[in-house]
Amino acid sequence: MKAQPPQQYRHMEAVRLVWLAIFVSVFSFLFYNRAGDVTLYGDAVAHINIARRVFDSKTPGLLQLGTVWLPLQHLLILPFIISKRLWQTGAGGSIPSMAAYVFGVLGIFRLVRGALSRGSEADDQSKTLAWLAALLYAGNPNLIYMQSTAMGESLYLALAIWAVAFFVEFREGNSKALFWSGWCLFAAGLTRYDGWFLAFALMGTAAVTAIWGQRAKAAREIPGSPIFTFILLALAAPALWLAYNAAVYRNPLEFANGPYSAKAIEIKTGTVNPAQGNVIAGASYFLKAAESNVASNNWLGRLWLALALIGSLSTLLESRARLALLLWSPLPFYALSLAYGKVPIFVGQWWPFSLYNVRYGLQLLPAFAVFIPLGIVFLVRGLSRIQRIQALMQEWSLAAVLICTLLFGTASYTFVWRSGPACFREASVNMRGRVVLEKQLADWLKWLPPNATLLMYLGEHSGALEQAGVDLSQSINEGNHRVWKQPTDPAGLWERALADPAAYADFAIGFEGDPVWKAARDRNLKALLEIHTTGQPPAVIFQARAR
Repeated sequence: MKAQPPQQYRHMEAVRLVWLAIFVSVFSFLFYNRAGDVTLYGDAVAHINIARRVFDSKTPGLLQLGTVWLPLQHLLILPFIISKRLWQTGAGGSIPSMAAYVFGVLGIFRLVRGALSRGSEADDQSKTLAWLAALLYAGNPNLIYMQSTAMGESLYLALAIWAVAFFVEFREGNSKALFWSGWCLFAAGLTRYDGWFLAFALMGTAAVTAIWGQRAKAAREIPGSPIFTFILLALAAPALWLAYNAAVYRNPLEFANGPYSAKAIEIKTGTVNPAQGNVIAGASYFLKAAESNVASNNWLGRLWLALALIGSLSTLLESRARLALLLWSPLPFYALSLAYGKVPIFVGQWWPFSLYNVRYGLQLLPAFAVFIPLGIVFLVRGLSRIQRIQALMQEWSLAAVLICTLLFGTASYTFVWRSGPACFREASVNMRGRVVLEKQLADWLKWLPPNATLLMYLGEHSGALEQAGVDLSQSINEGNHRVWKQPTDPAGLWERALADPAAYADFAIGFEGDPVWKAARDRNLKALLEIHTTGQPPAVIFQARAR
């Protein structure tokens, strides 16, 4: 039988892996969508409706993208929620996340294979470890759930993985790969602020590569050109976002200190932050969240971290896979963010014994997936030095690595599935009240006249209109004010409607304490219906304009 060419074999491996990832992605989406769980996260609903407002609004346009969340995910969601059906079910928001999941799985495979290969062809060990890393990544229950939603985790992870994978290929002599790494960083920087930190980490590494790199032959033969283009692309996303905020909001840091920023929300809600002002505590809470995303109990979580650290240290002893250490960049970023960026994480095992933002721990999943197999390799090699089992281990060392990694990953993920993925439990516990309230409100909104104009603050409950199938253009909401008018805009549609609801809207939907509720109370509008749900502020439908 004629052996297949190496290039064709690599292509077949990638195709098999992609089909496996597609199967997992689609099956999990169908499972969670059937139970209505793809819109459990309030942020997922918000992402979908921010994208929808770009074309479905009384004041449509790109300014509906807002300022706190970076825009790429919303732009990718936008084409898929033009369909009213895909918008109402939330499925349109899931499609980009599912595609990103598949690309992320392929990216992990390519990263490990490229980092461990000697020369142009991969040996048996690099092929095996690439498959193991891809399976650890693809099989993670929390990622499987998150990729079925409109949340941004799987999109950012895919872009970050490919940025590092292309950078590794550049170090191996492919100068064009640096160009693609730059584009991945540009996209990552327009998806999450984590991407800005990763960009600076990669730029620093690229600068060192250009000056002192011993293996980066391409970087020395093409002086500065690819490096310069790479740096421009990496800096472009932060520069564009700062410029957008400066031009539109008259404040380049509006996303960081504006009224919708994490800082403002913390002040408004009084949310505790156990890591406030303490970088070590911030790193500890982030690592605990990362462990919670791969294991359901403390000792298994610590074992994941220990094996990943062993694998990381082993790469320092040899040049191969050393650049994959860039996958640990979320650790310093989140340690600083928790300490000084007003971003809290709660894990169930530590005070305040709750779940909040535990999904951030998924950012270390690529590092775990890559370095766990390497850690097991290191330990197996250590065993092979024992004289009594030396001959056996030398012959079966790769099989031992394969079996140990698969058993470890399978056991860990089985326990996670049994107890429920932490990200799913976070959404289920924290968002159930919101979901129930929006469902009840949506049922009542369906009874209103079909062309009625609604005055409503959409900040936390846009899902009610989505479920009711009421176009966002039928509502006057906080997105209908002219953001370039600072600090206030009395002539804006939103402000005028709040000042005189009866002149602009047929009904006002207020949630106790929000601007519409206050405006309706101040003007003695007639309350037609009041909805009470445990853990949520009452929702009231007011008669605004007499029909």
